[in-house]
Amino acid sequence: MNALEHQLDYPFKDTLPEAGQTMEVAPGVFWLRMPLPFALDHINLWLLRDEIDGQQGWTVVDCGITSDTIKENWEKVFDSVLDGLPVLRVIVTHCHPDHIGLAHWICSGGDKKRWDVRLWMTLGEYMQARVMAAGDGSNAGGEGAARHFARHGLNDETSLEKLRNRTSYYSSLVPAIPGQYRRLREADGVKIGGKTWRVVTGFGHSPEHCALHCEETGTLISGDMVLPRISTNVSVFDMEPESTPLALYLESLGRYETMPEDTLVLPSHGKPFRGVRTRIKQLREHHDARLAEVMAACTEKPCSAADIVPIMFRRQLDIHQMTFAMGEALAHLHLLWHAGKLARSENADGLIRFATA
Repeated sequence: MNALEHQLDYPFKDTLPEAGQTMEVAPGVFWLRMPLPFALDHINLWLLRDEIDGQQGWTVVDCGITSDTIKENWEKVFDSVLDGLPVLRVIVTHCHPDHIGLAHWICSGGDKKRWDVRLWMTLGEYMQARVMAAGDGSNAGGEGAARHFARHGLNDETSLEKLRNRTSYYSSLVPAIPGQYRRLREADGVKIGGKTWRVVTGFGHSPEHCALHCEETGTLISGDMVLPRISTNVSVFDMEPESTPLALYLESLGRYETMPEDTLVLPSHGKPFRGVRTRIKQLREHHDARLAEVMAACTEKPCSAADIVPIMFRRQLDIHQMTFAMGEALAHLHLLWHAGKLARSENADGLIRFATA
């Protein structure tokens, strides 16, 4: 545990739910933990006891990627954990594969087709998922992603070829998106198990991320917006190449730092914790430090995003990690650029660099 983690309270210590099992973390709120085949090797999912139109059952929050292992774990949950009750709806916080990948399968009742229920999402997340599942505009690969990162200094041909060949990355993890959904919007009150969970939208990590806050029980399902150990990835990708997602993300954090400090935060990665205001302060300080590093580098000489990557990420990166590292370096450069502190220039070869304005 690092020094920053010591500032947070982990009420369940090192206890984790076993694969295919759940652990109650708040009244009627159960924690599941599913494996992921990435450096970030797990995702937390949530089961909430519920009742809709007199029908007792469960609400699922987030799903995991499409994989046989995660399906097997969910089948164990369906058979042995739900007390014989059905899933009544599936809420997905955002469009990234580890959150929405199995939504179509869970909505349709798993392998045994036990039920047929609605997917609930924000409009921005649902539409982005539909676009990427169709194979058009995936941030993780394809010709557009390779061209985007090449303009920002990624000149290793092996890496660029790997990016070009990743055209089916998203669709392999998210093979289908339900054709219908129910829209969630900022400040909507969703009744789950007799309690009101307020929708808290967030921006920068994804188009219109949906967290859920139950003021009555002091519980926040934070998705990827507030994580205890790592900073949420905030990236500039090919689909919106002049965007400033870091500014959006930092603005969004303000919606969480007004919550009580003893709020139980249920994140998508890492362990449940208390200390939300402390964590927001840590995240702000982290990005302030990275922005200072970027500003210093660009003051010394004009820098591309590729020049910034080894300053922000002092370790070896595979191609999956490199796409996020390049995107995050750009996010910090773009915040300073949009704020007028850096100027952006493009040379005759199309390479983009940033220098002090």
